[in-house]
Amino acid sequence: MPESTLESFERTILPLLDDAYSLARHLVRDEHDAQDIVQEAYLRAWRHYAAFRGDDARPWLLTIVRNCSYTWHRSSRRRDTVEYVDQEHGAGLGLQRPTDADAIESSDRSELQQALDQLAPEFRETLVLRELQDLSYKEIARVTGAPIGTVMSRLARARRHLQQALGIGAGERR
Repeated sequence: MPESTLESFERTILPLLDDAYSLARHLVRDEHDAQDIVQEAYLRAWRHYAAFRGDDARPWLLTIVRNCSYTWHRSSRRRDTVEYVDQEHGAGLGLQRPTDADAIESSDRSELQQALDQLAPEFRETLVLRELQDLSYKEIARVTGAPIGTVMSRLARARRHLQQALGIGAGERR
């Protein structure tokens, strides 16, 4: 029996929910707005799923998430943001760790998030797509609509800006 469109969508697109949320979260820097954006992106993906030709679904969906994020940016009014902290949202529940390690990790994560937030949006999205989503240059180019050379340049500049913001020298490791 042939697979229905709904079954195909559920098998192909639904497993990418975490990736979609992660990208939206880094682009808009607000967990509630990111959830709304992902919901809108999934609605758009469902509406246009019939036109999807079976290429790699991940870049296709992340392109939709990216477009929804930028649409949200253009249409939203500035408001206070809610900072996302893993410990406050259920991640790591039940793990027993020394308080020192938690404090250091929290401080490092906060410092990294602040440094990421300082990046220009095109650098931040390129860095997130490469380092957190593990997309190839070609896939990032498809998602952002930028040539591969531009992706490579943005990634190099994003890494350099991030190193500067974190006070890390070019050959130095923290």
